[in-house]
Amino acid sequence: MSASATQPLTRAALVEAPDDLDELIEFFHARRWSDGLPIVPPTRERVARMLSGTARKPEEVIAKIAPGFGEATVERIAINAVMAGCRVDYLPLLIAATQAMAEPQFNLQGIQATTNPVAVWLLVNGPIAEQLGVNGGMNCLGQGTVANATLGRALRLILQNIGGALPGDMDRATHGQPGKFSFCCAENEAQSPWDALHVERGYKRNQSTVTVIAAAGTHNLNTHADNADELIKVIADTMAFPASNDYWIGGEPWLVLGPQHAAILAAGGLSKLDVKRRLWEESKLSAGRMCAKEVLRTQSTRGAALGTITSETMLTVAQQAEDIGIVVAGGPGTHTVYVASFGDARAVTREVLTA
Repeated sequence: MSASATQPLTRAALVEAPDDLDELIEFFHARRWSDGLPIVPPTRERVARMLSGTARKPEEVIAKIAPGFGEATVERIAINAVMAGCRVDYLPLLIAATQAMAEPQFNLQGIQATTNPVAVWLLVNGPIAEQLGVNGGMNCLGQGTVANATLGRALRLILQNIGGALPGDMDRATHGQPGKFSFCCAENEAQSPWDALHVERGYKRNQSTVTVIAAAGTHNLNTHADNADELIKVIADTMAFPASNDYWIGGEPWLVLGPQHAAILAAGGLSKLDVKRRLWEESKLSAGRMCAKEVLRTQSTRGAALGTITSETMLTVAQQAEDIGIVVAGGPGTHTVYVASFGDARAVTREVLTA
């Protein structure tokens, strides 16, 4: 059997691989073409079928992926989509996500090579979320949904196989995190009291988008606060921890508000922007809670904007309130998820073009 593999050529090379599935999986593992889990063999037939999901030419270069700056052609994206177990109609979303990651403000070079446990989080909005079955409800950040699992996994394989970020080599993560296997969900737009993320970012409600976010991890906020003021206080207090990249850089932290918490905030008369502004003010962190070296780093990164930073300086989690990201997702329950950011990266949204 011949299996396609990514090579520094316009079209992917054909590699002779074992016919036995177990042997083939070990063949891919040995060459570090997998994420450690079994893969779907990317045969010529499977890759051709995947390519039928787009009208774009296989050799078209979508982006160059840091840190190795391999060319992410449509074909190479399709190969990794096959390996991850994606359906054919997922390909346009992966193409859009690949484009988004290469935008300078996303800082993919830093994300791919850092010691931080940062993962690329795919957030899907618009009609395509329902069309592809991307889960934005119960257990949306967990297992059990094919679209969430395979889209997130395919993106990780693209980052590794095309971008060259192999663990222990150019990927220097001290610990990493489970989100580096797969991190993908939709927004629960039907249960949000506010405009969805893509509308907030200037897209029409009926447009389909994917947003790439540099996520340093997830933190569960289980609070039974039953009014907006209490809920804001609890969330803000949780955001303020001194080992956060967001405070010494002025980052882009995210909140995945459970529908129950979002409803409480909206019932309190708060718009999404109101929530951001309240959190920005109430999550301020005293620089004195940092170690001395972090105070010096903060002076270097934020001194121009904040002036002299002392142990008394109150630091904001982001440079401006609007930089706090808020989406509504998940199912019933008194839970919200705080997603601290890599800090030196900004999310990018792209429309998913299916034609």
